Amino acid sequence: MSSLLDIQNLTISFKGNEVIHGISYTLHPNEILGIVGESGSGKSVSSLAILGLLPKKHTEISGAILYEDQNLVSLRNKEFQRVRGNEISMIFQEPMSSLNPSMTCGKQVEEVLLQHKYSTRKAAKSEVLALFEKVKLPRVAQMYDSYPHQLSGGQKQRVMIAMAIACKPKILIADEPTTALDVTVQKEIILLLKELQQENQMGIIFISHDLALVSEIADTIVVMYQGNIVERGETTSLFTNPQHEYTKALLKSKPSLDVRLRKLPTIQDVLAGTVSDAVVTYEERKIHHETIYAKAPILEVKNVSKSFYSNARLFGKSTEVKAVNDVSFLVYEGETLGLVGESGCGKSTLGNTILQLHKATAGQILYKGEDITKLSKREIRALRKEIQIIFQDPFGSLNPRIPVGNAILEPMKVHGLYANDTERKEKVLELLERVGLEASHYGRYPHEFSGGQRQRIGIARTIALQPKLIICDESVSALDISVQAQVLNLLNELKDNFGFTYIFISHDLAVVKYISDQLLVMNDGRVEELGEADAIYANPKSLYTQALIDAIPKGI
Repeated sequence: MSSLLDIQNLTISFKGNEVIHGISYTLHPNEILGIVGESGSGKSVSSLAILGLLPKKHTEISGAILYEDQNLVSLRNKEFQRVRGNEISMIFQEPMSSLNPSMTCGKQVEEVLLQHKYSTRKAAKSEVLALFEKVKLPRVAQMYDSYPHQLSGGQKQRVMIAMAIACKPKILIADEPTTALDVTVQKEIILLLKELQQENQMGIIFISHDLALVSEIADTIVVMYQGNIVERGETTSLFTNPQHEYTKALLKSKPSLDVRLRKLPTIQDVLAGTVSDAVVTYEERKIHHETIYAKAPILEVKNVSKSFYSNARLFGKSTEVKAVNDVSFLVYEGETLGLVGESGCGKSTLGNTILQLHKATAGQILYKGEDITKLSKREIRALRKEIQIIFQDPFGSLNPRIPVGNAILEPMKVHGLYANDTERKEKVLELLERVGLEASHYGRYPHEFSGGQRQRIGIARTIALQPKLIICDESVSALDISVQAQVLNLLNELKDNFGFTYIFISHDLAVVKYISDQLLVMNDGRVEELGEADAIYANPKSLYTQALIDAIPKGI
């Protein structure tokens, strides 16, 4: 079979530092090629080279990227403009940062068509609306005039897909296109890409760190590790009979849906041969639950609702959106309550309402028996020491101009912990080591760390105040499988050592099931299902919960 794209002995260096070490692979017409590996394995860098998107000044590329009898490595930027977006297109990982926030979604897709296909805006707009229909966006005329911030994560990703396929490219590169999306939306995007690929006979390069996810879409899989290709093969055989230890490690690092391991194996554990297969037995879980529930609840949420009101008036009245609708549950000291549901179900709003970042419209929130919805601003400030949050995006929550040591020390100072800055610094150094970092990291800035390290810094800053209740809001959703395993293990270890109580918010039911004692499923602002985590997974009562479980990528 003739090749559509042929990568031959590709080597990439940045300022003399070689990061891609002579890789070779082939993409055939009408084929979906999956590339898997952790962050830093070279997946995205090698794919950006295909489109000539690496910085010319500091990049050295050798080898060949052959497309239609031309070596793309030798193309000048002006020559690339004919290929880029027209014949080879790309869907980027984060649609919010890839879309222009100051332009409507329709105009952004229209720009691509005017650049390559159409001479009039009227014809281009008509094609954009047709594309929005094709990628199954609702209310296409409204979507055309909407700005990116007005769309959900799944809708923004569909706009990016529409932009990528606008010129009917021969090759589509999808770089982590479903990371941080709900499992149900993720499944829809996978099905959509398959459908579009068959319709347009495209070759697709699908990049991800999740081997189970890639196995659901790819015909062939290439596994990358530290800038090398360590394994390749037909999807079914590679998934069911992996040969390389790293491929086996990728498969083992994902939380199991069937067994609750005492500790998740990280890729480093698997490669070092130090994996423990010890499981938490049903009897142990039962004793653990009985111990927890014998105490009074640390948090009681009673009939809580939170409404938002839009400025757009309908018949003279502002419209009400009930983000949280009559929600009630208990959280006991020392337990982890998993809060799961799709984007827009109200789980983050509920978390922010518990934190008193939003004021509840109705209901009570009792923390240690006291209704915190009635506290003054001064009392709420004191409460911040007791109830803390670990954010989804550690980079966005850290000040880029403050060294991480100072960022951890600052809340200690605000709340008057310890006698002076010398004592506080000693505590910060101790915390850094506690979360798996080093004392030498104290003076470094956030941009000098990886995503997993930044999440550890965020955890250190959260536990610096010795809180009782910690809300983890999608705190592992954008991390690699192995880094995710490390962070989940760390959270469990800290819980055991310090007696923390967690509310763990996520759209990933497999992760929530692994870490949680109790599971609360939310749908459209309401409680859909509530109960013991393993029991709900084994026997879901709600069709909605069953749909979430069915959407989890399980691999071949």
